[in-house]
Amino acid sequence: MDGMTAQAEWLDIVNEHDEVVGTVTREDAYARGLTVRVVNAFLINRSGQLWIPRRTAHKRLFPGCLDMSVGGHVERGETYEQAFRRETQEELNLTVDDLPWRQIARFGPRDALSAFMHVYELRRDAPPAFNPDDFSSAEWLTPAELVERIEQGDPAKGDLNRLAQLCYGVGRA
Repeated sequence: MDGMTAQAEWLDIVNEHDEVVGTVTREDAYARGLTVRVVNAFLINRSGQLWIPRRTAHKRLFPGCLDMSVGGHVERGETYEQAFRRETQEELNLTVDDLPWRQIARFGPRDALSAFMHVYELRRDAPPAFNPDDFSSAEWLTPAELVERIEQGDPAKGDLNRLAQLCYGVGRA
């Protein structure tokens, strides 16, 4: 839902303890700098490589940048896991119940990240049939290769480098 949508995307806003304190549109949350919830996930193969997509050029935020395998906002009234399941279906055309998966981390703004987030890992060796409205291409990279690419200047979505460092112990976490 990063492109042009007809309806406003409603999000829960949360306090410093990740407790819901209200609701707001996505645009208003960002305009006012309010704290929201997000999910991210990495698709990882048996060789330890992450499936890293590149965002389409028409994305409003971070166009053409490297991205997490799955990422999105937790919408109003949703749990983190519900958002993870929805976003995985929307972006990768994969059903979470068909794959081994686990939550690998839980972070917040105090971790120098943009929002409260839960991070998941999905196991699969084959690349997914991704949504072409979200991603233009993708490649398999080890976490170290990903961090090196970003640090050498390949543009990436805001939290990607930090998440790779925190979740996979590479780079300067």
